[in-house]
Amino acid sequence: MKPIYMDNNATTRVAPEVVQEMLPYFSDLYGNPSSMHAFGGNVGAKLKAAREHVATLLGALPEEILFTSCGTESDSTAIHAAIRAHPEKKHIITTRVEHPAVKNLGEHLAKNGYRVTFVPVDRQGRLDLDYLYKKLSDDTAIVSVMWANNETGTIFPVEEIAKTARERGIVFHTDAVQAVGKIPINMADSAIDMLSISGHKLHAPKGIGVLYIRKGTKFAPFLMGGHQEGGRRAGTENSASIIGMGRAAQLVMEYMDDENTRVRALRDKLEAELLKRVPNSMINGDPENRLPNTTSIAFEFIEGEGILLLMDQYGICASSGSACTSGSLEPSPVLRAMGVPFTAAHGSIRYSLSIYNTEEEIDFVIDKMPPIIERLRQMSPFWQQAQKAS
Repeated sequence: MKPIYMDNNATTRVAPEVVQEMLPYFSDLYGNPSSMHAFGGNVGAKLKAAREHVATLLGALPEEILFTSCGTESDSTAIHAAIRAHPEKKHIITTRVEHPAVKNLGEHLAKNGYRVTFVPVDRQGRLDLDYLYKKLSDDTAIVSVMWANNETGTIFPVEEIAKTARERGIVFHTDAVQAVGKIPINMADSAIDMLSISGHKLHAPKGIGVLYIRKGTKFAPFLMGGHQEGGRRAGTENSASIIGMGRAAQLVMEYMDDENTRVRALRDKLEAELLKRVPNSMINGDPENRLPNTTSIAFEFIEGEGILLLMDQYGICASSGSACTSGSLEPSPVLRAMGVPFTAAHGSIRYSLSIYNTEEEIDFVIDKMPPIIERLRQMSPFWQQAQKAS
């Protein structure tokens, strides 16, 4: 059974063009890019080209691009760099709906001498900007706000927040893992100081990330050791993956129009048909300001895990808004922060598309989902109670 993959906010297929670009660097062209000889130097030249491709994608300078192992490392590097560059400042601002890479780090720092403010959101997942701005102070070392939410696709006004932070002399970082490649980004016209990317979210391999660091931003390395990455990140370069990342950066620039037209239209069709055909369903997030590939739909009075299991029988891959933690079922912290009712948060499914999805796949999912929801509701005491109450 060929999978119908609609979980691209979790990870993406490595583009065939990226695979082809990488393959020689696993076998014939295995030189260390930091070596003095030509065999290694030729690999180093490819890394330089990859850095330039990523810089072009971001509207940045090549020397502002730092290669890491993943988005999480990029996030940790940025936040630790800011607090180490400003040891006198003990306040951090982030949001209640951040990816765990930032949220869990914030909670850890809160237990280790820092005051951490988690900015709330409204029912559509939009930030309370007044609350955020009131919390800015001379003690604030860094503000870290994601560009787009991984669960709902809601886009945050990071450029506006970055400008306000800059006016106060505060470092601003954004986790742009979900945004890069889907919406245009130009760091040359931005006030953002640091920005994180993950390769496997834009058709590059797993194990490669990027941290953009604006020229002039105070920076302290997270990994200490060798001289690699201009002394900013120690460790022999992951040559094949960096080269793959460079090729992926070229491709997402080519396909961004497709992402914002054809893929958006597929997402809209899927969403509209499911909302029409399945009663007691609703969109999670801001439908007017979100990524073009993402929809989170709540199917009330049933469990997301049950939905995913039945979807899996048809080869349909998506994600649930709820997660099994320590043996107890808890709804998504993001959806709970938005105030989504438990009966809806538990039954939320995120569909995240890519350029590889087709209309035939959308039609297949539209056909299969309503009977799945109906079957589960027939077994749900919560659904039966709701029907009696109505």
